[in-house]
Amino acid sequence: MSPSKYPAKPQTFASSTAETWSGRFSEPVSEQVKIYTASVDFDQRLAFADIDGSLAHARMLAHVGVLSAADLQDIERGLAQIRVEIARGDFAWSIDLEDVHLNIEKRLTALVGDAGKRLHTGRSRNDQVATDIRLWLRDAIDHLLGQLRTLREAFIDQAEKYADTVMPGFTHLQVAQPVTFGHHLMAYEAMFARDAERLRDARHRVNRMPLGAAALAGTGYPLNREYAAKLLGFEAVCSNSLDAVSDRDFAIEFLATAALIMVHLSRLSEELVLWSSPRFGFIQVADRFCTGSSIMPQKKNPDVPELVRGKSGRVVGHLMALITLMKGQPLAYNKDNQEDKEPLFDTVDTLAATLSIVADLIANGLTAVPERMRAAALEGYATATDLADYLVRRGLPFRDAHEVVARVVREAEGRGMTLEALPLAVLQQFSPLIQEDVFKILTLEGSVASRNHTGGTAPEQVRKAVARVGLEATGKG
Repeated sequence: MSPSKYPAKPQTFASSTAETWSGRFSEPVSEQVKIYTASVDFDQRLAFADIDGSLAHARMLAHVGVLSAADLQDIERGLAQIRVEIARGDFAWSIDLEDVHLNIEKRLTALVGDAGKRLHTGRSRNDQVATDIRLWLRDAIDHLLGQLRTLREAFIDQAEKYADTVMPGFTHLQVAQPVTFGHHLMAYEAMFARDAERLRDARHRVNRMPLGAAALAGTGYPLNREYAAKLLGFEAVCSNSLDAVSDRDFAIEFLATAALIMVHLSRLSEELVLWSSPRFGFIQVADRFCTGSSIMPQKKNPDVPELVRGKSGRVVGHLMALITLMKGQPLAYNKDNQEDKEPLFDTVDTLAATLSIVADLIANGLTAVPERMRAAALEGYATATDLADYLVRRGLPFRDAHEVVARVVREAEGRGMTLEALPLAVLQQFSPLIQEDVFKILTLEGSVASRNHTGGTAPEQVRKAVARVGLEATGKG
């Protein structure tokens, strides 16, 4: 993920002689179990979120009188130093301490003594990690929303540029009706606009605080959860302690949205691959987004779109992994949930990187080839529906008009001509309703111009759509 409040910064591990973390056990955890169950190699990404959550918890404990002012001051000082150490890469992570929470707590205790031991009063790692994940994911969503805005702006700019450029519209990958390239690009903008809506909506359910649920039943300390929630910027607290520590449906919802965004990016990528091939030749993709062949010197391979298409499967797989992870768990927290983080982290990383490179490609690496688009639109008798509509407006029932035009297309195919090139006398052999004015609607430009309504492909409507959604995409509407 790009720079944000909670950046990813993998750290190396230091050796440790840490004692067993609980006096309940008569022997230490085996090295094999320690390695198998440890999560610090990946959950250290939650470090800054963990510090933020701990600060809010400490301040709340002091606010309700459970923690002294002196202890709070020591905790704040210690956590500030730990934040600096982590940011500099100087923090000594230990796999013996299992996870990000115990690593930070151990270091805090070393720095400030007993005050560090008192920090965990009234909380559990169960509600602690649930809070950390929500803080981290909330920040990630905000970053991704900014990236989606940038991508949408790229589509808007290109759509305005190509508002008049005619290309074939396809169904079943067969030429169907003429559209404008600007209109086609705005279809993707509409997809990503809905994706942004879904992300914003999911953020509300992410932005609820589990802290205070403790292990599963709440705590006997007089916590003020609403106070802590306000400090952390949460919209509300999780209303049930069992649900608060075991719920991961907010992460599943995010992954579902991320998977759908990747599906949209994959559909776009498939078209970029097709359009840039010599058989289509509709676009040129800048060289910096392509690679060559190790054996065929003439090749220019669209590797970026192909890899976007491939990475969509990776993100969909993460969604399936997390759904499967949750489906058999009884309440409340289970160790299974340690497996929620790597799919979540990798999804955010993959989506952020993909949005960044695709936005650059669309904005700066995509050039249309209008003459190839126009030639392709002429090949498929794309204005046939316009001729049928012309006959309907002159009183012929649509089904009859459909049959007349089908026979006209067959005649044009036999002559090797486009519809607009057929002589009027030939057209009138199929229907006396056809007059000289028919040629206005048989041209590609006439066809697209006639779709002049909201959502239509007419250049005028493309420009109106650009103006309308441009304000919303940039946050000004």
